[in-house]
Amino acid sequence: MAETAILVSVVLAVVVILVQLSFRNRSRRKGFPYPPGPPANFLWGNAFQIPQKGLAQVFSKWGKEYQSDILHASAFGKHIVVLNSRTLAEELLEERAAIYSDRPQFPVVKLMGWDYILVFMNYGNFWRQHRKICQQNFNKLAAQRYWPVQLELTHDFLRNLLDTPENTWDHIQTLSFSLGLSTMYGYKPDSLEDPVIRVNDQLMAIGSGLLTSWVNYVPVLRYIPSWMPGASTNKIAKYVKNTTEIMKRIPTEHIEKQFKEGTARPSLMTDFLEKKATIGATTDEEEETKRVAWTVYGSASDTTICATEALFHILVKHPEVQKKAQEEIDRVVGFERLPDFNDRESLPYVEAVYRELMRHSPIAQTGFAHALSEDDVYNGYFLLKGATVMANIWGMTHDENVYSEPFSFKPERFLDGDGKLNDDSRILVYGFGRRICVGMHVASAALWLTIVSVLACFNLTQALDDLGNPIEVDDGYIDCVTLIHKKPFKFALKSRSQIVTNMIEATANRGTEL
Repeated sequence: MAETAILVSVVLAVVVILVQLSFRNRSRRKGFPYPPGPPANFLWGNAFQIPQKGLAQVFSKWGKEYQSDILHASAFGKHIVVLNSRTLAEELLEERAAIYSDRPQFPVVKLMGWDYILVFMNYGNFWRQHRKICQQNFNKLAAQRYWPVQLELTHDFLRNLLDTPENTWDHIQTLSFSLGLSTMYGYKPDSLEDPVIRVNDQLMAIGSGLLTSWVNYVPVLRYIPSWMPGASTNKIAKYVKNTTEIMKRIPTEHIEKQFKEGTARPSLMTDFLEKKATIGATTDEEEETKRVAWTVYGSASDTTICATEALFHILVKHPEVQKKAQEEIDRVVGFERLPDFNDRESLPYVEAVYRELMRHSPIAQTGFAHALSEDDVYNGYFLLKGATVMANIWGMTHDENVYSEPFSFKPERFLDGDGKLNDDSRILVYGFGRRICVGMHVASAALWLTIVSVLACFNLTQALDDLGNPIEVDDGYIDCVTLIHKKPFKFALKSRSQIVTNMIEATANRGTEL
């Protein structure tokens, strides 16, 4: 009886809150309608119409159904605005950035101790201080400081592919985690079993599950009895918070020890410790730099994995792309060395492959959501303060009114008639406005180097079954916001020649001077 009474009380409390919100919002709208969207239930809105998988595709379908690039939906009183066109995203998220740069509030973020992560920070002075550190250290020029580290790790990756191609998926993960740890902390893990990698991977999976739980839409669920859904949230979130603090200390203590011994490798934290030892630094600056370092490692590793998985998938399915890119690389780079960053401007087709990869297989299909910090009216539609604003990146990059044959992989769409790069250079997956990805130049360099290096060294083809028939590649699904990866598939990877094999072995044995 007591449990039933608690349940009834919770339901009544939710109903009362929703009624109050409905009347308050109606008075604020002043006659302006919400943007079009699917009909909503009074209690739960469109919560059960919003899937965890295929969200971007559903948004695009709604856009066609309601003939609008701006849509409205809701879930348990929380409002959602969907932007299905690039023009609309630029008009709101950039031209009106002052009120479109906040982040949605997820109660579990603070419970997990993840409110220090730049991606989740509210728009304001605290966020600006961290953003300033990012701009100073990750701008286009500063990003070049990480080139030697990226080159070394990519060469290690090539050697691993050459030695054990059957473990390609593990090698992709090792490269991705190592890039984040090395560039931020000078920490080079030996394998995927490194505790920082293994435990952090588990934390990201658990945390992502909590971010999509009902507790974020109905916060009162945090206080319900153990027999109801959501009751374990506090316990799980506490585990994530405590474990995250422990894991953050390991690479930090590592780089501080190496710095004292004079053996620290180049990294963000190395640069900070040098500054602290020479001209000094405040306690706040030190804490902010540490938060930035862990944010970049934690946020970038999984998206790098997704992008590299998508690259291999595309190359196996499109041998014609491989051949054309390899011809360009052979012509420009030759056969006496491996490609490096100095070749980037001389390889327009490879650059077009990079752009098309990011268009065709966007890493985060609906981006990272913004939040509206003030009421707004756009094109006669009312947009409510606090609404979650989502840019449908996949919908924008697969719009048949913008791109011909949007579901085909065609790097040529980024080239003009003379084979030179056209002006369509913006990579939408990096986001919009003041919340655009702060590490996009570092990320772009790392992914481009992976693309050009794999193409220069290997041929990727379909694997054969026992009867010698090609094994079809499963298209799978990628959306790194919810940690849904491309399913591993079988394929064949072989060195392009003995000359290439010798170069890989020589480079890996020699290493890269840092």
